[in-house]
This record gives sequence, structure tokens and C-alpha cells, in this order.
Amino acid sequence: MGDGRETAQDSGGNMNAMRYAVVIERGPESYGAYVPDLPGVISVGETEADVTANIREAVSLHLEGLRELGRPIPEPRTLVTTIDAA
Repeated sequence: MGDGRETAQDSGGNMNAMRYAVVIERGPESYGAYVPDLPGVISVGETEADVTANIREAVSLHLEGLRELGRPIPEPRTLVTTIDAA
């Protein structure tokens, strides 16, 4: 689809996995990440690889908690693009 709402295969082979946009920001001494479509889901790590693994776990735990509470799982809506600026 390319609109941020497609499904993807997760590391467990689940074809119904949703694909959420993740923003990773590099700070002076670490990395931070957040998921625009899942307010409050944030993570930090010493390296880009660390923060990526950490945010993946944070998303998984958040969605698991929503399911346990019987709450709806938010649809991915955020679109991501990059631009060149002069």
C-alpha cells in the first residue's frame, strides 16, 4: 500500500502485524524513539540498534496491554517521507 497502513510479517511470522512509523532522534549521548500513532510509547538507547530494539519491545508490550484490557488497537495512520533541503 505504501500509506503506512499495510500489514507486515513480524519476527514471529505473524502476517497480521501492523507497521507503525517510528521516529528516532539522535541526542548528544543517546538515541530516543517514539511512535506517533501510539501516544506515550517511547524508548531510549545508547545506539540506534539499541533504541530500535527497545521501541519494538515497547510497542509489543503496549499492544499486548491494550488487548488484555479489551481496548482497540490503533490503526497506523502516520505517513513518513524524507525531503532534500538546500
